[in-house]
Amino acid sequence: MSEIALDFEKPILEMEKKIEELREQSASSGIDLSPEIEKSKTKLNRLIQKTYSGLTRWQRVQLARHPDRPYTLDYIKRMCSDFIEIHGDRHYADDKSIVTGMATIDDYKVMLIGQQKGRTTKENLYRNFGMMHPEGYRKALRAMKLAEKFHRPVISLIDTQGAFPGIGAEERGQAEAIARNLLEMARLRTPIIVVVIGEGASGGALGIGVGDRILLLENTWYSVITPEGCASIIYHDVSKAPLVAEAMKVTARDIESFKIADGIIPEPIGGAHRDPDRMAEILKDVLLKYLSELVPIPIDELVDQRIEKYARMGSWKTVEKKPKAK
Repeated sequence: MSEIALDFEKPILEMEKKIEELREQSASSGIDLSPEIEKSKTKLNRLIQKTYSGLTRWQRVQLARHPDRPYTLDYIKRMCSDFIEIHGDRHYADDKSIVTGMATIDDYKVMLIGQQKGRTTKENLYRNFGMMHPEGYRKALRAMKLAEKFHRPVISLIDTQGAFPGIGAEERGQAEAIARNLLEMARLRTPIIVVVIGEGASGGALGIGVGDRILLLENTWYSVITPEGCASIIYHDVSKAPLVAEAMKVTARDIESFKIADGIIPEPIGGAHRDPDRMAEILKDVLLKYLSELVPIPIDELVDQRIEKYARMGSWKTVEKKPKAK
């Protein structure tokens, strides 16, 4: 259970504290308060169901950003029996906003790639708030090429508000690094499973987001820009972000309805931050399921299916230009 509550979660946290106080009072006084405790727990369960069954798109964006939400390293710790991290891109530096390495999930040896945020200010500065530099994308590509060489499936975990927009990143070829990854991932000769575990914004997410299966956790969002960024462009007012989130249709359900996502991974009631251990179990089971489906597919067929998958995305209409009347 998280001690940090979003605005719409505060009534739940208050009731949980009340139940804990009743338990402590019962233990210290010797008075049996179990009827009151059970009654309060029933009310709590109803409140949780009511709160999380009617979330707005903006509230789901907030859940995706919850400070206690599990990050890549949290999932690695819970899902993998071993993990050997790979550092650096062999060109410039080691980007700490992305974690890459060889891992074992039950019987599968995989290459795991994931964007990593921090929980404290110091950690976030170290991880650059999960926003990758060009060397981060090149480190990811180096890991993918190793996976291809040693026939390891790639698992990519997305959680970023975008690629780092600094001058240094542009000078070192941010756009080229992302574009190169799109090209290489499209034709990479090994299975790729992509999972949005938190936020998925812009090319920052797409640079490690091309795969055979695209999955999103229930309380995540995926879009070309953050709601705040869009609000600042359209309305010149960041406070319009909740309104923009509704218009942009950024949630997992929206992305699935657009036929971009192949599936939505359910989270424990109340979100992944309320029960990280259970969330890791759910994610692990889903990954094992898709690994068992993808690994047996002949590699030429797999790559063809991947390219066809992306060719089907989106829609367009050709309009014949009428000649001007003389």
